[in-house]
Amino acid sequence: MTTTIADYVIVGAGSAGCAIAYRLAEAGKSVLVIEFGGSDIGPLIQMPGALSFPMNMSRYDWGFRSEPEPHLGGRVLATPRGKVLGGSSSINGMVYVRGHAMDYEHWEKSGAAGWSYADVLPYFKRMETWHDGGHGGDPARRGTDGPLHVSRGTRQNPLYQAFVDAGAQAGYQVTDDYNGRQQEGFGPMEQTVYRGQRWSAANAYLKPAKATGRCDVIKGLAEKIEFTDGRATGVRLAGGQLVQARAEVIISASSINSPKLLMHSGIGPGKHLAEHGIEVRADRAGVGQNLQDHLEMYIQMAASQPITLFKYWNLLGKAYVGARWLFTRTGPGATNNFESAAFIRSAAGVQYPDIQYHFLPLAVRYDGQVAAEGHGFQAHVGPMRSASRGTITLRSGDPLDAPKIRFNYMSDPQDWEDFRTCIRLTREIFGQEAFAPFRKNEIQPGADVQTDEELDAAIMEHVESAYHPCGTCKMGAVDDPLSVVDPQTRVIGVEGLRVADSSIFPRITNGNLNGPSIMTGEKASDHILGRSLARSNADYWINPDWATSQR
Repeated sequence: MTTTIADYVIVGAGSAGCAIAYRLAEAGKSVLVIEFGGSDIGPLIQMPGALSFPMNMSRYDWGFRSEPEPHLGGRVLATPRGKVLGGSSSINGMVYVRGHAMDYEHWEKSGAAGWSYADVLPYFKRMETWHDGGHGGDPARRGTDGPLHVSRGTRQNPLYQAFVDAGAQAGYQVTDDYNGRQQEGFGPMEQTVYRGQRWSAANAYLKPAKATGRCDVIKGLAEKIEFTDGRATGVRLAGGQLVQARAEVIISASSINSPKLLMHSGIGPGKHLAEHGIEVRADRAGVGQNLQDHLEMYIQMAASQPITLFKYWNLLGKAYVGARWLFTRTGPGATNNFESAAFIRSAAGVQYPDIQYHFLPLAVRYDGQVAAEGHGFQAHVGPMRSASRGTITLRSGDPLDAPKIRFNYMSDPQDWEDFRTCIRLTREIFGQEAFAPFRKNEIQPGADVQTDEELDAAIMEHVESAYHPCGTCKMGAVDDPLSVVDPQTRVIGVEGLRVADSSIFPRITNGNLNGPSIMTGEKASDHILGRSLARSNADYWINPDWATSQR
């Protein structure tokens, strides 16, 4: 049994863990990062246009699946999580969304003191280098010299502009920077892509951290946290190796694996741990609870002109895209091809957006199955703040067993109403004049699907996870029995242990979670180092007519 030692041990080389490793190493601390996955080198990860491959490969993905979902007719949904350097930032869709200012106001109100919009905005600015691509935007609220490069696609395909124009024609706001003052509206989408390459947390943070000579990565599966006199002092790996921490252990293992590791270490719902023969160290009822995700549906249209990405959907086309990317880092392979977006409100009386759109000039599924009609385009749409909550629980006392993942999707009646609204609002947008030169017929769910009952059947069959699980180690007030970590990210009930990743989100944020996850790592690193950035006094935009108008 070998033992290695450093000031800080981080479990998980994902979005938050890489950011923490970089900031601690930069501050002169020695850091060991434990990661079960392997190298992120290779075109399938580094080429943005290849994004559908790594999340379907067991080499890069943990391969988690949900339990049969009772409100989706027993469907089992894929729950990909990155098992590779960079974690899920190495296999995700690279969409960059900070979330809405009101998301963080809610975090603070729910007990995460010091995590309001004014508190987190300086960290979003610190972490990013923003490339506006000549498309305007809101430079006052954006970063100029951070490790994470955020860019915009070329938006050359006319369908990208048609989507924004259709939104304006339908009476919605247009925003030139949803990550700036005004999220609400239609506009360009941002991506973690730099010079045509995926800019994962591994590229942004881990490589520079290792270059300092103070950060190393150890390959292994963390089985449990080791304690001495009630203080976390290290991590036991499968096979027996002990990785010791002089100062603290930080778990950044994902919203699936972080609660699992806590439970195997005796921190979690006491009764559940006892059932699996695990000695209870800290009875924390909230560990593994509060699981949230975004569901989405692809509303697909057949195109009347051959201008979509389908023209590359053959052997020669794919060879051209791959070769062009390999030699010039340009073309359809150099972007995630999500280049237009929207955030809208579902109804009057909703204060800030609760529906998100990703627009894609191709009718295709995440697993790469293209629509039978050939040329087409689609909008991914779904509600942002479902009241449904799920759980992560242990399958057994064996750390090698995958946990039980129950999202409990669509368990709240409002979810069904919200999804029907999403479909109807999308049809209205696709019906605008801007799409007249391009639209043929609706592929999914199909123009004959109209009544509430028909829509519900289509929703049950076709909704997919947007792969944004979070919330399973909720951050909150120390006296809240369901809080797992305090607002400094310290695990309540033990010493020397923190959790920092999307599992600590009190409530899911608007949009994709990679940006907020990295921000969480950035802010946690300052809590660890006993420092903080000055709060921002920047304001944010709320539609003045929100109480009386849907748009």
